[in-house]
Amino acid sequence: MSSDRMSEHRRALLAALLVTVLWSSSWVLIRFGLDDEALEPLTFAGLRYGFAALALGTWTCARRPSRAALGRLDRGSWIRIAMLGVVFYAVTQGAQFVAIDNQPAATTSLVLSWTPLLVAGVARSSIDETPSRAQMVGTVLVVGGAAVYFLGDLGSTVVGMVAALVGLAANVASSVLGRSVNRQGKTPPVVVTTVSMSVGAALLLVAGLGLEGVPVVSGRALALIAWLAIVNTALAFTLWNYSLRRLSALESSGLNNTMLIQIAVLAWIFLGEALGLREIAGIALVSIGILLTQLIGFGRPTSSLRSAHGRRMPNGST
Repeated sequence: MSSDRMSEHRRALLAALLVTVLWSSSWVLIRFGLDDEALEPLTFAGLRYGFAALALGTWTCARRPSRAALGRLDRGSWIRIAMLGVVFYAVTQGAQFVAIDNQPAATTSLVLSWTPLLVAGVARSSIDETPSRAQMVGTVLVVGGAAVYFLGDLGSTVVGMVAALVGLAANVASSVLGRSVNRQGKTPPVVVTTVSMSVGAALLLVAGLGLEGVPVVSGRALALIAWLAIVNTALAFTLWNYSLRRLSALESSGLNNTMLIQIAVLAWIFLGEALGLREIAGIALVSIGILLTQLIGFGRPTSSLRSAHGRRMPNGST
């Protein structure tokens, strides 16, 4: 790997890590919105992603390169990006909001921690990304560490677990689909994010308003939604789509699992949930697993994957 490609890969890793920090803080903010502001989960999610899509759409239409890229999308690209919006935003995020609303966040995190292991299997058969043995060991350690961390009474509910399992399946599908959409580098990340998020947000809003009614939003709740929309959503998902152009599906999913550690720390600081020996042991296993998935390197790709990675991705695409 050339020095330029290594530098791009490092930037993608750092961008993805920053996104996980923003997303981890979202779990605390979402809990505040659901509990303190009494927002309904689907409507809350729809407002968050709706405002974010509006901000991104304004930014995209205001820039000539983005408008041009939007105009170049063919029918197949529109369909793939719209599908990403349905799976990644409407289903994945909607299910996670419902799960968080109905059971402890730790329980939902435990279910979602299986994402990298499932992504490894799906990516191998669907987009020809074969993980190395070290990456597979690391993935197993991530899942095992999560299980150790959350061992005990998880306070699960039927609605919460069903929503979490739906979110898990959609998360796996969106990890692979997002990688497939972004890895060719033909469409700028901001365009992919704008279109897919607009589709997902529209579906969330329709479902939320239809099932939960018109919400009463206080000034503090509006500020919370605005922060989640602009920073933790519009900026974060654009950076995430950028990172997917250089990272494999397993890498991005492994980085996503650092949220287990980050959420634990944030819960300790803001929610007073102290860490015991079991929790520390679980975090240690997760940390080792993440290091293995990120630092050992890629498994041997097939010729089609080498073709996708064998050229330098365009810079300044946003």
